[in-house]
Amino acid sequence: MNGSRTKAQAGVNLPALRHHNAALVLDLLRAAGAEGISRLELAEGTGLTPQAVSKITARLREDGLAVGAGLRPSTGGKPRTVLRLVPDAQFAVGLHLDRDGLTAVLVDLAGRPVAVTRAPLDLGAPADRVLADAADAVRDLCAAEPHKPVLGVGVAVPGPLDHRDGVLHRVTGFPQWDGYPLRAALAERTGLPVVLDKDTNAAALAVALSLDEPRGDFAYLHLGTGLGAGLVLGGEVHRGARTGAGEFGHQTLQLDGPPCGCGGRGCIEVLCLAAEARGDRGEAARVLGTGAANLVGLLGVDRVVLGGRTVAADEDAYVRGVRAVIEERAARGGAGAGVTVTVARGGDRPVAEGAAQLVLAPVFGRVGEQAGGAGRGAEWRARERGGKQSGEQSGDPMNQVGMSTL
Repeated sequence: MNGSRTKAQAGVNLPALRHHNAALVLDLLRAAGAEGISRLELAEGTGLTPQAVSKITARLREDGLAVGAGLRPSTGGKPRTVLRLVPDAQFAVGLHLDRDGLTAVLVDLAGRPVAVTRAPLDLGAPADRVLADAADAVRDLCAAEPHKPVLGVGVAVPGPLDHRDGVLHRVTGFPQWDGYPLRAALAERTGLPVVLDKDTNAAALAVALSLDEPRGDFAYLHLGTGLGAGLVLGGEVHRGARTGAGEFGHQTLQLDGPPCGCGGRGCIEVLCLAAEARGDRGEAARVLGTGAANLVGLLGVDRVVLGGRTVAADEDAYVRGVRAVIEERAARGGAGAGVTVTVARGGDRPVAEGAAQLVLAPVFGRVGEQAGGAGRGAEWRARERGGKQSGEQSGDPMNQVGMSTL
């Protein structure tokens, strides 16, 4: 799943095409919010014909996913009917399995949290116990909306892992999880489709969807029980060819430094957390800033977003420290001039919310890879320039979570 599209050829899978077009419409309905959007605007935003949009919206209304939102005065002719998404028509569950705690959130189609639960978790416990706790949290959340369908469960855990196969690798400090098929095991426990990804990737997706202005490339740095990065490059969450990108915390800053749980020495994670533990938050922020400045120089990102419970304890101190190191590097002629440093509010909460977004992504045509939201219609039209205006383009492989409901 690399998010790429190819031009339609003879024999295109028509059910997949219909799902793809419906996803484009749903994404624009979601972006329009309660104000709604007209069929003409949907046609303009997706590149579909008005007739195709009418068929899609009729089906969405029949399925309870869209509803009329009144009339909009016309500049000529009859008033336009406005449609909006029905956010509580379906839900998704997001789980954050951290080293010491579990956060579970139920979100609606608009991505808004409906219910949240938190509980202690020992990631070092036997797998059956961890899975039982996770499955119990899912069942409790589903009970909050017993008569509405839950599309699936997104699970965010510390890496490294293989998100495509749903298998954990040697989680730092917990090597016993290496090779464990977490996705399949939790799906069997819950009876729901499951999507698995790194905690930092999930949070980066949540952050990207929360930004109003054009996003550009950015790095999300999560400092909690560990330290990692979620990278959004070219509008997509970057996972790398082996899905292990973002192991930011294990770059070596001090060759003879203290041992790290990953087996190395002097990693940025162990140095940063050690400084925080001894109460030297200024040093912890500068260590984090050194890693951030390295990342800015390597990738040329124009925004660094900080998050996690440790950052949340003193957001201003971490923003100041990270920004200072990046600006010092830029003043010496390095990269970093004009880089924005901000904070994702909510501590660890964006991880669980981003995990739920992994489930919702295919419903809105993002297939778990895209970090974009509004504006997909324009992106799609640009990519498919020269294709048929009826939208006869090949879509994403619609074997993803949730698309069977459309």
